[in-house]
Amino acid sequence: MSDQGLVFDRALGRLRLKRALAGGYPDFLLQRAAGDLAERLGAVLRQFAVAADLGTPLPVVAPILAGRAGRLWRMAEAEGAPADLVGDLEGLPFAAETLDLAVSLLALHGINDLPGALVQIRRALRPDGLFMGCLLGGRSLQELRQALLEAESETMGGVSPRVAPFADLRDLGGLLQRAGFALPVVDSEIVTVRYPDAFGLLGDLRAMGWANALVARRKAPLRRETLLRAAALYAERFADPDGRLPATFEFVWLSGWAPHESQQKPLRPGSAKARLADALGVPEIRAGEKPVG
Repeated sequence: MSDQGLVFDRALGRLRLKRALAGGYPDFLLQRAAGDLAERLGAVLRQFAVAADLGTPLPVVAPILAGRAGRLWRMAEAEGAPADLVGDLEGLPFAAETLDLAVSLLALHGINDLPGALVQIRRALRPDGLFMGCLLGGRSLQELRQALLEAESETMGGVSPRVAPFADLRDLGGLLQRAGFALPVVDSEIVTVRYPDAFGLLGDLRAMGWANALVARRKAPLRRETLLRAAALYAERFADPDGRLPATFEFVWLSGWAPHESQQKPLRPGSAKARLADALGVPEIRAGEKPVG
């Protein structure tokens, strides 16, 4: 990918993640995602000989796969947490058809080449292997984005990107299909975290290594005037009746299987054995005919 196509400064992002892990990464969002993962995998009635945890910042996946995976490889993207290897989600260190399960929690939203990463995950899976991932979606931090843009416009006469442009739910299903996954499923849920003020949210984002790492960001730090105005706008526009401020995190879940001949396949057009009109007990209207009555 050319420099012009880069969205994130990946080196800066990894440096911030390393510092966050050393400083005590807050795990409340990861624990929520891990709980959701346990529930989703509970519906999959199989064992996995070889599994990989791809880039999840903390080792929250291993307890979920205890007794389900014969071997779990944990790949971290930054040093500072227990891991089998340090790698890159944009250049996976796994050979083709070596994994039966690949999992990634709250990491894929921070890479430049998500389509390429999904292709690599698909290649690393054995036939009938499963991928399940959770990343932040487009509605994440929408309140903070609005407050920062308006505050910067008012105090500096212009704006610069401050919050990442997270992937849209409608686009992700297509990316799974393009990557070659069978039976792709995409869904999302809103997780709302409440804070006494905007500074609490900003503190948590820094503590998770999620401070602004956009390539197009304004390199100078936010002016105090801009920061205070953003905090005031956040409170004015979004405060709950009790005065606390909601912060939206959209969890988008992706799942798909490496193709295998045993998997259910869509029927060929015209192969149906019964008519929908018969099942509904109504007259059939063919193309070009007008309904009567």
